[in-house]
Amino acid sequence: MSVEQVLDELREKIIKKLPDKVTITDIEFEGPELVIYTSEPKKFADNADIIRNLAKDLRKRLVVRPDPKVLAKPEDVIEIISKIVPEDSGITNHFFDTDTGEVIIEAEKPGIVIGRHGNTLREITKEIGWTPKVIRTPPIKSSTVDNIRQYLRNHKDERKTLLKTIGRKIHREVSSRDKWVRITSLGGCREVGRSCFMLSTPESKILIDCGVNVGSEDNGTPYLYIPEVTPISEIDAVVLTHAHLDHSGLIPLLFKYGYENPVYCTPPTRDLMALLQLDFIDVAAKEGKIIPYESAMIRKMLKHTITLNYSDVTDIAPDMKLTLHNAGHILGSSVVHFHVGDGLYNIAFTGDFKYEKTRLFDIAVNNFPRVESIIMESTYGGSKDMQPSRKEAETQLRKIVKETVQRGGTVLIPAFAVGRSQEVMLVLEEAVRKGIIEEIPIYLDGMIWEATAIHTTYPEYLNNDLRNLIFHKGLNPFLSDCFDQVDSVKKREDLLNNPVPGVVLATSGMLNGGPIMEYLRAYGPNEKNSLVFVGYQAEGTMGRRLQKGWSEIPVYNHGKTEVINVNLQVHTVDGFSGHSDRKQLMDYIKKMKPRPEHILTEHGDAKNCVDLASSLYRKYRIETRAPLNLETIRLI
Repeated sequence: MSVEQVLDELREKIIKKLPDKVTITDIEFEGPELVIYTSEPKKFADNADIIRNLAKDLRKRLVVRPDPKVLAKPEDVIEIISKIVPEDSGITNHFFDTDTGEVIIEAEKPGIVIGRHGNTLREITKEIGWTPKVIRTPPIKSSTVDNIRQYLRNHKDERKTLLKTIGRKIHREVSSRDKWVRITSLGGCREVGRSCFMLSTPESKILIDCGVNVGSEDNGTPYLYIPEVTPISEIDAVVLTHAHLDHSGLIPLLFKYGYENPVYCTPPTRDLMALLQLDFIDVAAKEGKIIPYESAMIRKMLKHTITLNYSDVTDIAPDMKLTLHNAGHILGSSVVHFHVGDGLYNIAFTGDFKYEKTRLFDIAVNNFPRVESIIMESTYGGSKDMQPSRKEAETQLRKIVKETVQRGGTVLIPAFAVGRSQEVMLVLEEAVRKGIIEEIPIYLDGMIWEATAIHTTYPEYLNNDLRNLIFHKGLNPFLSDCFDQVDSVKKREDLLNNPVPGVVLATSGMLNGGPIMEYLRAYGPNEKNSLVFVGYQAEGTMGRRLQKGWSEIPVYNHGKTEVINVNLQVHTVDGFSGHSDRKQLMDYIKKMKPRPEHILTEHGDAKNCVDLASSLYRKYRIETRAPLNLETIRLI
C-alpha cells in the first residue's frame, strides 16, 4: 500500500469517527505526526476528546491545525489574547507560524494563560483560529535558545517540506517478511567517548548517538565507514540520548556525508548540543586542530531535528516506535526505548544516567511497559566504584572552599558547562545564603552562564523541588548576587592578574582546553590555591594526569607548548557525578520493571564493563555481555 493510499484510508476512518458537522479540509504526514487541517478549529476546541479518541483508535500522534484561510490577522490575535488572559500572566511575546497555524505565547506565568483544566487556552483557540502554545518566559535570557527559535522560524518553509518527506518515509509500507533485530557497536564499548550504536532490522537502520572522544588523537571518532553504516544516506533516524560531546559531537558530520533524515531528542538536548558543538569546532580551530565540520552543518542538523517530550510514543520508522524517558544525567538526558515491530521486541539504551535524585533532576526511569534487552553505561561499574553520598560530597566541597579562602587562596573548579556546573552552583549558593561559608565571589567562565540560561528555559525538565524554588517561592538560586559572570576578555585578564579569594568555576571539565587552562596557568604555581575535580576524568586527559600526581603539565598556548608548575592543592570530590556508581547501577537492574532478558554493558573502561556484566549475571542470572567495538549482536 502506498503512502497516498494509507492517507486516503486514514481520512475515511477520521471522517467516520468525527461528530456531526465537524469537518476536515486535509490530512498529511509531517514528520512522525499525522496533521489534520480544519476550517473549524473552534469545534475541535469545544470537544477536547475528539483528538484523544482518534489518536487512540488510529495509534498515531495527531495534531489539529487550522486551515490557513481561517486564521485571523496577528495584530487582531494579540488584542483578543490580551482581553481573554488576565494581566498578571505576564505575557512577554507572541510568535506566529502561518504554516503550522500556531501562535506561541511567551509568558512569565504560563499556568494563567492555560487556565484551570486548559479552559483559558480553549477559549483562546475558539476566538482566534490559530493553535495557541504556551511557553514560559525564561528568567535568564539565552542567546542560544533565541537564535535557534529564530533560525527555525526563518526556515519554516524548508522545514515543512522536509517534515512531509520524512513523514512519508516513516509511514511507508513494511516490505520485508523477515523478523530480526541486531545491534552493532560503533564506539563507546569498553571505553568512555565516541558513543555510537546502530539498531538494525530488515526494514530500518537507527543510529543511537554519534559522539567524539575529544581527549583522543587516534580513536576519537566512531566507526562510521563499516558496511553496516554505509551509505549514511540510508540511515532512517538518529536518536540522541543527551547533549554531551561524547554522544552528540559528530552528528553534524553525518549531514556532511549525505544524511538527510531526522535527529530525535528532547528540546533542551537540541539547544545544548548546538551550543556544545559550536564551541567544539571553535576550540578546535583556535588550537590548530582539524575541524570535522563547519557551522553550516550544525544549522542543517537543527532543521532536521525533531524534538520529543518525555513519554511521547512516536513512530520513527515503519517498524519502530520511540519513547524518551528521564535519565537524570543532565538537562533533557534520556533513556531511549524502542518498540520494534508489532510487539516483536523492546530494547532500551540508558545513555548516561543517574539512579538517584539530585539537586537538579529526578531519579532515572527504569519502569517500562516492556523491555527484553537493555544497553547500559558502566562508567563506575567496577566493584570498588562506590561514591560518597551527595551530602558527604557537598560537605567536603564546602570545607575545601572555606579552608582555601581562609588562607587567602582561590578555588578552581573545572566543570562541564552542562550538569555539574549547575549542581555546584546550587551547593555554593546555598552555603553562602545560609552563612556556612562567608560571602565570596563565585566567578563563572566559559559557557556555564549560557548553559544555566538554557536550564531556566526548560524548568519542566528540572525536579519539583528546584522548580518550586525558582517559580513559586520567588527565589531563583541561579540569579544569586554571589555569581559573577566573566563575560569579557578584560574581566578575565583582571581576574588572572589580580586574584581574589573566592571560587572560579570554568570549562572544560577534564582540562582538555577551555578557559580553565588560563586559570591553571595563572593560579597553578601558588600553593594557597586549590583545584577541585567534581566530575569524571577520562584516561589520557590532563585532569587524570593531575589526579595521578603530576606536578608539571604541558599546555598548548598560541602555537607553542609550555610547562605549568602545579603547586596548588589537588582534590577530587566524588559524589557530584551525573553517572551512577556501582551500587546504583546494580540497583537500577534490581528494581527494573520488567526485568530484562539481556544486558549489554558499555561506556566504561574495559575492566568496569566486564566487571559490571559479570556481577549482574552472578547476582540476577540475566544473560550479560560487554561487547567490543565493531561487534554485531543479534537480539532476536
